[in-house]
Amino acid sequence: MELTLKEVFEAAKKQFAELINIEESDFRLEQVEFKKDEGIWDVVVSYLLDNKNKGISPVLNFLPFERVFKRLKINDQKEVVGIYIFSDAR
Repeated sequence: MELTLKEVFEAAKKQFAELINIEESDFRLEQVEFKKDEGIWDVVVSYLLDNKNKGISPVLNFLPFERVFKRLKINDQKEVVGIYIFSDAR
């Protein structure tokens, strides 16, 4: 059974609800791909966290938040089967 985008978004949100304040974190669904051969949704989400990089670089000092990106794999039972650090660098 293929999920709707809303179901994929809700499954991702549910996974992070215990870790971050979803309402205040500007939680976003950034990228979604259904891998039919695996029966898995490959999803990238992002959210805001307090900037922990203050003091490291003058450029980053004024930013109160940093956007964090995570990659998830979600199966057709709406279960998250993997969470990964996301980087688009290749």
